[in-house]
Amino acid sequence: MEIIKKQTLSETFSVYFDRRMIRILLLGIISGFPWVLIGSSLSLWLKEDGLSRSTIGWAGLIFGVYAINYLWAPIVDRIRIPWITNKIGHRRGWIVTMQFIILISLVFWSIIEPTTNLALVITVGLIIAIASATQDITVDALRIEQIGENEGKSMQAGAAMAVVGWWTGYKLGGVIALNAAEYFQNAGFENYWQVTFLILGIVVVACNIGLMFVHEAQPTERQAAQRQTDQMFENKLGSSGVFSKTVAWISGTVAGPIISFFKRNGFKIALGILGFVFLFKIGEAFLGRMSIVFYKEIGFSKGDIALYSKGIGWITTVIFTLLGGLFAIRSGVIKAMFISGILMAGTNLLFAFLAWSGKSELLFATAVLLDDIAAAFATVAFVAFISLLVDRTYTATQYALLASIGTLGRTTLAASSGELVDWLNGDWGIFFVITTVMVIPSLILLWFIRNKLKLQ
Repeated sequence: MEIIKKQTLSETFSVYFDRRMIRILLLGIISGFPWVLIGSSLSLWLKEDGLSRSTIGWAGLIFGVYAINYLWAPIVDRIRIPWITNKIGHRRGWIVTMQFIILISLVFWSIIEPTTNLALVITVGLIIAIASATQDITVDALRIEQIGENEGKSMQAGAAMAVVGWWTGYKLGGVIALNAAEYFQNAGFENYWQVTFLILGIVVVACNIGLMFVHEAQPTERQAAQRQTDQMFENKLGSSGVFSKTVAWISGTVAGPIISFFKRNGFKIALGILGFVFLFKIGEAFLGRMSIVFYKEIGFSKGDIALYSKGIGWITTVIFTLLGGLFAIRSGVIKAMFISGILMAGTNLLFAFLAWSGKSELLFATAVLLDDIAAAFATVAFVAFISLLVDRTYTATQYALLASIGTLGRTTLAASSGELVDWLNGDWGIFFVITTVMVIPSLILLWFIRNKLKLQ
């Protein structure tokens, strides 16, 4: 457990004025924006083209690639992209390459009709998801590497800024997407979503421009430590030929991060960490996957959703993410995890009340804003928690492993969210009550491992 030295509130808040926090904010925006494309935009596009809730829910399986991106994280951690790496750096080179793939995918979406080419639409969405998940591997590594080791308070503040950036990319990207779609629809464009995707391509270009302002340090220490691990495997093989060196490099790249994680925490605690990470945000994911469909079915327009869920929700998220970062710094990340988990579960009940009471702008706004507050606290605590667990020798791979396991529970299980609503005969109230209960197992698990965690 980390020891928290109490500071005045102003002293604690001053950590946000570190220029590194602006760089982390930009990285968060880059990471969050693609979720607009394969989340709310794709869901509403399919909904307005007449596809069923179940189809929309199962289409969300494309998010599953975020749950397995650790499989290729070792490649991203070690392989340099020819030419572009020498020009702008290892981490930034990977990000720019993935952003280019996302941009090309948006152009493809702009010429496809879901009702006649659903498989192709989902395939392009899968490509966006793979590029985004690959980008996230190096975005998270670059974010963590902005902060020095043993700077626990700066790491927690950085986690808050990363979450602010992510929600900025997601929420404001959603505002742009929904308002652009409504504008083109009202202007008489038959394929208004396709035109909207071209507008969103401009945002991708802007993200790449912002990336050039993010500093990337030379990876000399990381490369030296990785070579030591390779040498250890080579020594175990007992020879030094080309074949042995190749096997040692592959072993060090793939197995090194996993061995380091279990050695650092111990086998039982490591399993407990993985279990907690898997379970923590399942309820939030079920709610999030179906939320925009629920808003539409209960009678809210795209403009209403953009205003309350994206616009005002973004402002609330930014404010309370920063406050959540301060809370995590002053109280400790473990306590922040418990409190944010309880808040996250409780706010899901507000959506149940909205479902049972019928359309109400006041209750809708209240539910969305309070849910955003709880999500902000939970996300910043979660990001800080796993950031403090990683070994800097394998930053990208270990963070990707932990983040992927968290995403695994949210994406694979939440893909059945539409089926669950249908099985409940459209009883949204009961659905949201179920999402409330889903957080409890993770908090029980965290309680048992809380005193044995090794955080920086």
